[in-house]
Amino acid sequence: MKQQVSITQRQPAAIATALALLLTAILLLQGCAPGLERVAPGKFPEELVYVRSEDDIVNGGAIFTPPKDSAKPIAVIWVHGWGVNFYYPTYVMIGRALAERGYTCITANTRMHDIGNVAGYRWGKRIRGGGYWGVASEEVRDLAAWIDFAEDRGFKEVVLVGHSAGWAAVRAYQVEEQDPRVAGMVLASGMVWAETTPPDPELLAQATRLVADGRGDDLLRLPNRSFPSFVSAATHLDIHNTPPELMDFFGVKTPNPGVTRIRCPILGFFGTRGDVGTEADLELLETSTRRQSSGPSRVDTVMIQNADHMYTGEEAQVAQTIAKWADSLVPTESG
Repeated sequence: MKQQVSITQRQPAAIATALALLLTAILLLQGCAPGLERVAPGKFPEELVYVRSEDDIVNGGAIFTPPKDSAKPIAVIWVHGWGVNFYYPTYVMIGRALAERGYTCITANTRMHDIGNVAGYRWGKRIRGGGYWGVASEEVRDLAAWIDFAEDRGFKEVVLVGHSAGWAAVRAYQVEEQDPRVAGMVLASGMVWAETTPPDPELLAQATRLVADGRGDDLLRLPNRSFPSFVSAATHLDIHNTPPELMDFFGVKTPNPGVTRIRCPILGFFGTRGDVGTEADLELLETSTRRQSSGPSRVDTVMIQNADHMYTGEEAQVAQTIAKWADSLVPTESG
């Protein structure tokens, strides 16, 4: 098991390209911007915190802590979607609402946060991250650091929530690690269906050539889009190399999918107002999982009423859904 927590600073208080582009389109169409969100003050302690992954990438986050007399023994780690970060307004509101319900919540950055970032430096070379430049398959190291951080804070178990493209990081982590500290996984408006679009051969050849030449940061323009869309050569190649058992995690079309290696319960949900998935997708999630020879101990699904992809205005409903489900994971005291 990876042990890489190294920094905790207290202060007051993606994966598939198609999914990332779809999220961007939704945000543009809905006019979602941090300045438009209604953010109420928090009622309980909040901290800015930091972790360092095993490959020396530092990520920031926030921890929302309930009162000790009402705190549950499981922490919730919320992993952001494409192009955003741990302090996106609706994430903050969900974290605060979870704290009100007794759950410590960590909203966590990974190296894929925002469209672009400087994740670190190696041998004098800048390491870029974010939706355009990050190598998403490396996010599992960031999740390991956050789970270690939660354990350092006294939590033996966590619920991993992957929002949008963040779900790809959550599923990849648990398939790879099968971490017993993960008590449950939550697909929050993530990918259910199989990614079957064949790669553009010219774009793939260009990305392969650029990476081989040491120019993985060079941007490729994705063709046939209704708005300008870019991705770096390294990011594009990493997405292309995603194993089929992860790309089609629930086994819609792929034998021996990643879900067969999961043992903890899974919760899945979408919003009813223009989200990237529907009730039919959740039904597909359930039926695909049930027909596998092995898999999670339980699968639950729900639609978040009146919620868009970012859950604007429905943060309390999201928190209540997660908290009620997580309550079933908390061992009951006997005697």
